[in-house]
Amino acid sequence: MPKTQTVVITGGTSGIGKACAELYASKGYNLVLTGRNQEKLDQVIESFQSSGHQVLGIQANAASEEGAKDVIEQTIKTFGSLDVLICNAGISMRAMFEDLDLKVFREVMDINFMGTVNYVKYALPHLLESKGTIIGISSINGHRGTPARTAYSSSKFAMEGFFEALRTELLYRGVHVLVASPGYTGTNIRNTALTADGKIQGESPKDESKMMTAEEVALRIYKGHQRKTRNFILTPLGWWLNFLNHFVPRLMDKIVYNVLAKEPDSPLKEKAN
Repeated sequence: MPKTQTVVITGGTSGIGKACAELYASKGYNLVLTGRNQEKLDQVIESFQSSGHQVLGIQANAASEEGAKDVIEQTIKTFGSLDVLICNAGISMRAMFEDLDLKVFREVMDINFMGTVNYVKYALPHLLESKGTIIGISSINGHRGTPARTAYSSSKFAMEGFFEALRTELLYRGVHVLVASPGYTGTNIRNTALTADGKIQGESPKDESKMMTAEEVALRIYKGHQRKTRNFILTPLGWWLNFLNHFVPRLMDKIVYNVLAKEPDSPLKEKAN
């Protein structure tokens, strides 16, 4: 009888992370979920346990190296092995760079990029043993930078470079590396985006109802995992943005600027005036 596989999902209490947790649980995986809010984490864990799933919830800040080390150690202690790591925890921001407090820039980089590095570092020995899979949740912003989101774009470009280099290092060692780049997805990442001084934005400037759902993204991720896909960009808009950016970058600068300038309360409109 094959052993039950275990997946660690950072930022697993909402959005894409929670949708991945639900899907992997339905496939029989043991779950290890991290989240910053203990109350929310407890609610999610209770929901999974009441459905009969094996789940471990650990409060952890994605930016903490010691936190990442502890999560992986608890995973091995509880379930004995690690088969899939999904680096999903992330935060966004929305402000012009000239107005942005650099502590906000560092916070976004620490959570999105170094948080990913931390978890991969401590999970890798176990994934090498299990011939497992690393899944990084990037963004179309990892292929095309957008104004008023300099820190977020930088963190995702860094993730893309890290995973490309890592994938090449692991080329003949049996570990699968998948990088998924969603376009706009209906999650709370824009609601919790940081402003120039580090406060929570609170309200999304986008119409969330017209976006791809987190469940759709999770399904694509799972299929990519099973097929050992290298990477993919979700949504036609994201694919075209990436494609055109390679061939008409100056035109894309203007198009991206004009589109984002039309957002409610856009920082770009303020500067243009």
